[in-house]
Amino acid sequence: MSSVLGEKIKITIFGESHGPAIGLVIDGLPAGLKLDEDFIKKEMARRAPGQNKLSSARQEKDQYIIESGVFEGKTTGMALCALIPNTDAHSKDYSLLKQVMRPGHGDYPGFVKYQGFNDYRGGGAFSGRLTAPLVFLGAIAKQILAKEKIYVGAHVASVGVVTDTPFNPLGEKKELFTKLSTLSLPTIDEQAGQGMATLIKTAQEVKDSVGGIIECMAIGLPVGLGEPYFDSVESRLAHALFSVPAVKALEFGQGFRLSVLAGSAANDALQIKQGKVCALTNNNGGVQGGISNGMPLVFKVGIKPTPSIGLPQKTINVVKKTNTVLEIKGRHDPCIVPRAVVVIEAVTAWTILDLYYMAKRA
Repeated sequence: MSSVLGEKIKITIFGESHGPAIGLVIDGLPAGLKLDEDFIKKEMARRAPGQNKLSSARQEKDQYIIESGVFEGKTTGMALCALIPNTDAHSKDYSLLKQVMRPGHGDYPGFVKYQGFNDYRGGGAFSGRLTAPLVFLGAIAKQILAKEKIYVGAHVASVGVVTDTPFNPLGEKKELFTKLSTLSLPTIDEQAGQGMATLIKTAQEVKDSVGGIIECMAIGLPVGLGEPYFDSVESRLAHALFSVPAVKALEFGQGFRLSVLAGSAANDALQIKQGKVCALTNNNGGVQGGISNGMPLVFKVGIKPTPSIGLPQKTINVVKKTNTVLEIKGRHDPCIVPRAVVVIEAVTAWTILDLYYMAKRA
């Protein structure tokens, strides 16, 4: 379902990639919040396609129209509805795909589930285009969190085999997050970014694609966010993160590496420094017992390669019930990882804000 994800701040996203518009409804925002629309526009621009040769040529500015919930620049306390018009859809590029299923996409299961009535153009409701409303939501969440001195940032940890310098698990400065947000390919190490760009261009030239990993961090979290078991920080984030198309893996802190460590190496020893409790390491990524422990929240998500590629792929025609070969045309990202960074930040910020309100309003 595309509705009511969240406990205190509930959202619904709607629309299809090639429909008139996409958008969202946010219910639960406090009244009187002054929106920084310049910041929202900057965040939306980070995700928008057509900005450089490493992304899709589709020209969408991701400009939004607030239909309700804001009056004289401040939230009213009622549901906020925002529309994001689709202005550059080339639907003719997808006419063949009514019958021929794209490998790696939601085409076939969507065709079966919705009995062939699903909008197949550009992936319809399965498209990554539907992440634009999530970025709008995240931009608002970041503004609220900043007032509580909680900040979220992310970078491209790897593309293919090219890796960036990781975040310091004990924390980074918010200024680094701000710097990363200005980069079209956000990496800490400039040379790593150049290597990633070369790899992406090479994949593009041979009509293929590449995936990668995004590392995300939140700093300033208080101790005690989350509830054990079903509303733990990890389970709530996992729910939101796996709602982002192309996310296929998730690990908190040292993740899978913890499984090969001894307990003495995996445990995060505690110490009092300047009257405050802190951990000497952050192998568990800022979460213990499903609850935030005051250390930076750190996790990585794995993003699969863009499934729309120009190389011949074996597939089926669901109408003729025959095997066939498909060479996908149209405009597609050779790597969606750089544009997905702000999306991961957005759903993280919103999830943290929801958990924060759960703790405050309990």
